[in-house]
Amino acid sequence: MLQKITRRKIQITLGLVWLLDGALQLQRQMFTSNFANKVLLPVSLGHPRIVSSPMHFEIRLILSHPALWDGLFALVQLTLGVLILVKKTNKVGLIASVFWALGVWSLGEGLAGMLSWHSTLFMGLPGAALIYAILALAVLPNKDNNKPAYWLPIIWASLWILGTIYLLLPGQNSPADSSQMLSRMTSGAPRWISFLDEHSAAMIGHMGFWFVAVVAIIQIIVGLFVFFPNNYRKSAIYVGIGASVIYWVLGQQLGGYFTGVATDPNSGPLFILLGVAILGSDWLPMKQLWKKIKNDVSKILI
Repeated sequence: MLQKITRRKIQITLGLVWLLDGALQLQRQMFTSNFANKVLLPVSLGHPRIVSSPMHFEIRLILSHPALWDGLFALVQLTLGVLILVKKTNKVGLIASVFWALGVWSLGEGLAGMLSWHSTLFMGLPGAALIYAILALAVLPNKDNNKPAYWLPIIWASLWILGTIYLLLPGQNSPADSSQMLSRMTSGAPRWISFLDEHSAAMIGHMGFWFVAVVAIIQIIVGLFVFFPNNYRKSAIYVGIGASVIYWVLGQQLGGYFTGVATDPNSGPLFILLGVAILGSDWLPMKQLWKKIKNDVSKILI
């Protein structure tokens, strides 16, 4: 089953996600000032100037001709999706998507709040666009190997450990912080999502410090056990996929599809796709993994 997870299948999934993003960009509200004022402006707040200044410039630019810029963004993303889906052009599409995704990550997602130090995996850390770029690099066409890149477990572990570090920072390291995050999200959400958020917030608020401790331990295990062979590795990824589903529903509100200004599905589905890609990649012992990375880096530099 896992042998059927190929680079091409991940490419196709990425292509479809880019088409979804392009379609979301074609929502009626996106052609108005709402895209800049309701999507980009709130994201730009609370960041250091190195992040917020370029975003504010972008916002002013978009507000000068909202429909024109939104149409352009939609066209680019739809084009990326088509290029990736067509086998003859998928390499061009994947490389172009890396640059576009990094631009979206910095100018559209504000680096997912990483430099404001107020972000968690639950809320969408490290940003969907960054994972788009990582996955695109991991599935570039390779005649010698049809499996996703062998180095993806390092990315997986880094993201889960990074998420744990952010979880333990002041302002988000207590059950009260998590409970408040959930409570703030009920406004405007469909009734069933509001119901889940309200009851989850109440439950978390009564769990005490153990809630944060257990979540932190689980995330560390999910990150580190990906380096273990066989069932340990698979179990870590399956738990990570399960946690990503929970985070996507409760913390990321299914990408806010109900708002009319959603731009992507958020990071939850991308974490799931990342886990699936790792299940299809080659497992290497830690020593061999680092040796291979060192050799590949040396080839690039030389």
